[in-house]
Amino acid sequence: MRGIPCKHFCSGSGAYPLKPIWIAPDTRRTMNPKKTIDKDLAHFDKRLEEMGIRLKDADQLKVREDVFDDVTLLALYKLVHKKWLSVIGGSISTGKEANVFYGERDGVAIAIKIYRIRTANFTTMSSYIIGDRRFSHVKKAKKELIFAWTKKEFSNLQRAKEAGIVVPEPLVWDRNILIMSFIGEDETPYPQLRNAHMDYPAEVYAGIISDIDTLYNNAELVHADLSEFNILFGDRRYIIDMGQSVTRDHPRAHHFLMRDIRNINRFFRSRCDVRNDVEIFNAVTGLDTTVP
Repeated sequence: MRGIPCKHFCSGSGAYPLKPIWIAPDTRRTMNPKKTIDKDLAHFDKRLEEMGIRLKDADQLKVREDVFDDVTLLALYKLVHKKWLSVIGGSISTGKEANVFYGERDGVAIAIKIYRIRTANFTTMSSYIIGDRRFSHVKKAKKELIFAWTKKEFSNLQRAKEAGIVVPEPLVWDRNILIMSFIGEDETPYPQLRNAHMDYPAEVYAGIISDIDTLYNNAELVHADLSEFNILFGDRRYIIDMGQSVTRDHPRAHHFLMRDIRNINRFFRSRCDVRNDVEIFNAVTGLDTTVP
């Protein structure tokens, strides 16, 4: 049984003449699943190599079928063509909407974040996009929404970095792929805050509260999912995962801000003295409220 060869990918900048990519019909899965999957993944590895991408620790790419669809392969091809990417390594993390892989660009470590088009939570993403004036033009189709989400994270990271927040440096994005600087050492990412050892937790806590304030008042953003899961801690603290971050004029910005504050206070309450939730909220926003 033959697959469907896609001989060219087309985009706004023209067609990219790739060799045929094997798209396996679903009916093949009912024949001999393990043999078929192994064959498909071997073909996938070969296709990446033909595109000029060197695989590193390829046996760790266990989510290839779910992540590397035709749209993603096109984006990868363009990024390789523009010399943004030369190596794909093992998985760094698997989140609700995306997978992050270790990569290299001319020997320099990078992080490759790929939003899953097939399995991303369309409803959850919509709730953060709707109300963001920067993306009011985005269509509600799933693919377009994911592309907008990728662009949104790139933009949010840029704004945060320019405001002085320590974040992964956003390098480039294409469709559902975001390439950033790698946060870690020796191909190993720094641990999430929840798993990190802190000699002086009170100082770390104060720094994160300061980051919340700087994000709101300098970058004019609210992280909207800040917790011990979205902060890496190594030589310093790094704020990550800003795809859902909203501008402070978003209809739910204050709700998200209060949630961020409560998450950080909850985590640090058993580690050091924490400030009152509402006190922090009022100090950040300049409001005077008792119930945000």
